Amino acid sequence: MATETTSSTERVFGTLDHMALWFSLGVGLLVMQVGAYLVPALSVPQALAVVLAGSALGAALLAWVASIGCRHGLSTAQLIGASLGQRFAALPVGLNILQLLGWTAFELVVMRDGTVEITRQLSGVAAPAWLPVVATLAWGALLVALAAGSMVALVRRFVSRFGLPLVLLSLLWLSWQFGQRVDAGWWQRPGDGSMSLLAALDLVIAMPVSWLPLVADYARHGRTPGGALRGTWLGYALANVWCYGLGVLIVSVVPAGTDLVAGLLLAQGGLLAFGLILVDETDNAYGDVYSGAVSLNFLSAKLNVRRAGMGLAVVATGCALLLPMHSLEPFLLMLSSIFVPLFGVVISQWAGREAEPESAAWKPGAALVWLLGVACFHLTAQLKPEWGSALPSLALTLLLGGLLRLNAARRAASSRLAA
Repeated sequence: MATETTSSTERVFGTLDHMALWFSLGVGLLVMQVGAYLVPALSVPQALAVVLAGSALGAALLAWVASIGCRHGLSTAQLIGASLGQRFAALPVGLNILQLLGWTAFELVVMRDGTVEITRQLSGVAAPAWLPVVATLAWGALLVALAAGSMVALVRRFVSRFGLPLVLLSLLWLSWQFGQRVDAGWWQRPGDGSMSLLAALDLVIAMPVSWLPLVADYARHGRTPGGALRGTWLGYALANVWCYGLGVLIVSVVPAGTDLVAGLLLAQGGLLAFGLILVDETDNAYGDVYSGAVSLNFLSAKLNVRRAGMGLAVVATGCALLLPMHSLEPFLLMLSSIFVPLFGVVISQWAGREAEPESAAWKPGAALVWLLGVACFHLTAQLKPEWGSALPSLALTLLLGGLLRLNAARRAASSRLAA
């Protein structure tokens, strides 16, 4: 398994690079769609308060892991390996590769469906049957080309200089367009109570938490841990607040029953803004592919990151063409649920350390804490859905992982005294 740290020559990301990357990754149609779920379950003030609180907390967790990855120059897979044991880590790392492959295919489906909708809007007629296939292959080919290039160059030359300004203009335009439609009673509109505040908070935190298995793969290229922490937190928190808030705004001002994409296209210039946001989805797909390739390289150093990324992009394109991705979404969400407690363990084992944890092939205590966290996540969802799932499982694994680390430190101190 790969254990090399990122060299000093590869540490080129400053605070603004981290911020641009994570703002861009935080913007997406899926984020807006999830934001739209908050109303009418909650009132508008409640929904926006939950968006602010959940984004701040979720992005803080993301930034925390980013600072750990940057400080030690290690990828996510390497952090997991040192926390759970190098051999046992093959299980969560393998599951991460599987979920990243699935989410890449899902992003390709989102881009394909968006392309079909834009074509229908421009032509005024139903899209031909072959268009979804051609659109999927075209987006897949672009993804393969991106995977063949340099991740660092993509972030610094394209995302920061070109992609970010275009996405900012699109969000500003849409916010202005839909903000003009707000009426006098918008702020006082009550919720129907179908979702608790904690469950809504869980829903908002879900987006930044879903990036936890990827963040260190990029943060390890940062120059300073503080820059990685600030840039990641500010970039992602701003994007998450904006996109969730825009989802709340759009669904609360368009006619009842209108879906988010149709609502976006109702705005003046909405087609252009929608198209720019759709193009920005490519960096989400690329983020999944690159991180999946880094994880494959961890499992086998013989697998070159670029070639592995290109291979994953090809496989994801095939999945997007052949599999019913929309019906697979619950399975993908279930896979994602295992990483919330996993990173409770990772944070508890790495936080505040200047040196790596003691290396071992197996760490049964940490592995047990992770599995208990997974059980807590699913049991809470079944027995106390109003509590949410992410926060209880994260709190449990942080607590148990901290106790485990404290116990190990005490044993080590006793051994030194006995010697």
